[in-house]
Amino acid sequence: MNDLLLTMEGVHTHIGAYHILHGVDLQVPKGQLTLLLGRNGAGKTTTLRTIMGLWPASLGRVTFKHQGITALSTPEIAGLGIAYVPETMGIFSDLSVKENMLLAARKAKRASQMDGARLAWIFTLFPAVEKFWNHPAGKLSGGQKQMLAVARAIVEPRELLIVDEPSKGLAPAIINNMIDAFAQLKATGTSILLVEQNINFAKRLGDTVAVMDNGRVVHAGPMAAFAEDEALQHSLLGLAI
Repeated sequence: MNDLLLTMEGVHTHIGAYHILHGVDLQVPKGQLTLLLGRNGAGKTTTLRTIMGLWPASLGRVTFKHQGITALSTPEIAGLGIAYVPETMGIFSDLSVKENMLLAARKAKRASQMDGARLAWIFTLFPAVEKFWNHPAGKLSGGQKQMLAVARAIVEPRELLIVDEPSKGLAPAIINNMIDAFAQLKATGTSILLVEQNINFAKRLGDTVAVMDNGRVVHAGPMAAFAEDEALQHSLLGLAI
């Protein structure tokens, strides 16, 4: 248990009259990339939003570094060192790339106060962020917006990065760039919880995997073992990876 950064225990989430999560148990180890897989509608995005307090849990417990965060607000949760990149990316289209980054750099009031060394490292991960630094974010391509969304999430060091389908709709070359970026992030000790439908992405990056179905985690274990078990993949996902 000491190696676990985040846990969910028996978490239920209701959205209005709808009961979406039905007792989710999830473990995110420190320093690893944990993949959350499942068919559409299985509850993956709701799980991420519940962790962040955007949709509050109606029952159960969420802990981060052994601290209960179930009742905390989203800003309080983010302040503990958790960054979230939603599927919609959440880019402020009317602001420049620089202004988007500055909004996420809570310790800086102007661009010159951002960590120069960290920015330089981010530019090596996502060159488009540097190239379009002064351009309106709304003018970027879909892949460039996704790069900005991840770059913004890591503009300050985070202990846990939560990302919802980062490769959705992206060209293969950009997906490979994203895979390399996440691999480098993991090498720095950042823990990552990732919802991803791209199977190549999952196989190349995942350390552990949790598979959801009907609002519950129905399988959890090493990604390497899951990738080799086609019968289990068919049973849980309806396809082989």
